[in-house]
Amino acid sequence: MAGLGLLVAVWLGASPAVMAAEADRISIGYIFPAERELTLSILDRPTADFGLAGAELAIADNNTTGRFTGQEYKLLPAPVEAVEDAFAAIDAFAEAGAAAAVVDLPAEELVEVAAAAAERDMLVFNVGAPDDRLRVETCPANVVHIVPSRAMLADALAQFLAWKKWNRWFLVTGSHPEDAAFAAAIKRAAARFGGRIVEERVFEDTGGARTTDSGHVQVQRRLPVFLQGAPEHDVVIVADESEVFGTYVPYNTWSPRPVAGTAGLVPTAWSPAHEQWAGIQVQNRFRDAFNRRMQAVDMLAWMAVRAVGEAATRASTSDPAAIRQYILGPDFELAAFKGEALTIRDWNRQLRQPILLTSDKFVVSVSPQEGFLHPTSFLDTLGYDRAESHCAS
Repeated sequence: MAGLGLLVAVWLGASPAVMAAEADRISIGYIFPAERELTLSILDRPTADFGLAGAELAIADNNTTGRFTGQEYKLLPAPVEAVEDAFAAIDAFAEAGAAAAVVDLPAEELVEVAAAAAERDMLVFNVGAPDDRLRVETCPANVVHIVPSRAMLADALAQFLAWKKWNRWFLVTGSHPEDAAFAAAIKRAAARFGGRIVEERVFEDTGGARTTDSGHVQVQRRLPVFLQGAPEHDVVIVADESEVFGTYVPYNTWSPRPVAGTAGLVPTAWSPAHEQWAGIQVQNRFRDAFNRRMQAVDMLAWMAVRAVGEAATRASTSDPAAIRQYILGPDFELAAFKGEALTIRDWNRQLRQPILLTSDKFVVSVSPQEGFLHPTSFLDTLGYDRAESHCAS
């Protein structure tokens, strides 16, 4: 068996000396919420390892290659309750010589943590903040955005609706700032791809206990009444990132119409139903390892950790500065079971990627849709393009 291992090592390009030598340690930090928000549906309730499981699977994948390249990867998980905990985690990552920090926090906290990381010359992977202003206005120089922006998600949905010729949209928005931000992305997408918002209504959050005060009997009686009287429309688009009401909208509209947005047909980076382009392979490995389905938060963490592994392998280095240089350079590509080699936009460091359009049970479509062209990359039809961003390349 030892001889077989040597033959495999030589076949993959690793010398016996590399195999025998002590592996170079590459540490990757991962900051994530100690507690996640509850969801309206009990089927979507987060588990304790949400996101963390994806990062752990990526570490295992990195180490599979690392055995032949003389590299060993270690994950430094840091669940946090406040931004001060995140600052302490960055200090700990720096002391451990971490190559990068994966950060799953809202935009305000992300910016603060990224600034602390910048003082330590540490690269940050954003896997939790979809805010467009981070890609268009503030543009933190040491942040790579793995999570798609709201504009990317809205554009992906709008392209599909344009392909279906469902051009009249009834927009229903929650009353929280993140809901308004997604609604703004939907309005921008409508202007870009020929959608017409016939009416917008705001569903006010009155602060009740969502899981006890919004049983199906009350929902069935109240939501249709709230949605009645809208002008003629082809689709109801929901902007409810805060999960106050959106999950209940399908089948409870006044008029029989499809629902899309944050409920119904949902644009997302990943779905447990995705199996194309060898997606079934990573889905099966994830289920075998963690006994649950791979959610979008898991895949985002997986992509971030794998990005470090890919760069370290391609650049043949364990040096954090060299890894960062390769990731931000022109040769970086990431394979992530989405049918395309994923690359990073040099002007705002957003990871280009196809967006899945999913229902509860299956992937309905994948955007960009056929026919939407771009002079350099058809993936740049999703989100803010170079000329639309104030970020410097």
